[in-house]
Amino acid sequence: MKAILCVPAGAIALALALHAVGATLPQPKMENGITYLSGGIGNDESVAMKAEAKSYPLSMIFSAGKDNEYLADVKINIKDKAGKDVLNAVSNGPIMLVKVPAGRYTVTAERNGKSLHHAVHVNHKGGKQVYFHWASA
Repeated sequence: MKAILCVPAGAIALALALHAVGATLPQPKMENGITYLSGGIGNDESVAMKAEAKSYPLSMIFSAGKDNEYLADVKINIKDKAGKDVLNAVSNGPIMLVKVPAGRYTVTAERNGKSLHHAVHVNHKGGKQVYFHWASA
């Protein structure tokens, strides 16, 4: 009988833990039918976003300087292989998660007038991570 009581208690504890992680995520936004999250400021939100990344085919991390300082307010432009804008947004923190369909994209990240570019291939499994790092903070 004790084993039966442990399973529901464990399930409740797991549900509460998942709810706590979900509570620290920023609200998803949408542009041109593309859902994205941006944030990752503070340890709790950063951990929650890294855990959430498995649900987003493309994740980006922004940093600068020799100490890899995390950045916010990075302008993001994603174009498909035909050059059509897919997403224009500003990241509210050092992590941005984007639900793009499988395909080839050019991603441009701009901060303080300096742009970095990456050609990205997102496959049907997702899990593509792209790091943008500026030499000076």
